[in-house]
Amino acid sequence: MAKRKVEEVVEEMVRPITEALSLELIDVEYKKEGKNYVLRIIIDKPNGITIDDCENVSREVDQKLDELDPIENSYNLEVQSPGEMSLKKDREFEYFKGREVEVKLYEAIEGVLLGLFDGIVKIKSLSGDVLEFSKECTANVKLKIRF
Repeated sequence: MAKRKVEEVVEEMVRPITEALSLELIDVEYKKEGKNYVLRIIIDKPNGITIDDCENVSREVDQKLDELDPIENSYNLEVQSPGEMSLKKDREFEYFKGREVEVKLYEAIEGVLLGLFDGIVKIKSLSGDVLEFSKECTANVKLKIRF
């Protein structure tokens, strides 16, 4: 099964599980890393997720994957928080609106994501200016974690 198809099938299977656990399914990635394949499920909730959240999703997803067996290759299942993930899908820009991000154009810009509006990314910079630029012009938009 093609990578994109695996991600779509798994996302459709996982969404009811995360919804039942009051979690947001952020992304499903299936890719080869080194010699192994990884199926990565990224989840979140308003106050952040816990290891218990990851374990609960992992346990239920693992059981469902064993039943449906949608993936031909052997793989490692990972369930994790968004961390400093790169934002790729339009829905991720909407979900993480209000969070600090680092945008890489020709030089990095840090600020608070205001959202994605008709393909235009809006950021409130650390100096307070609102910056706008096309999503296609960004090399990377990555969540920031402050400790």
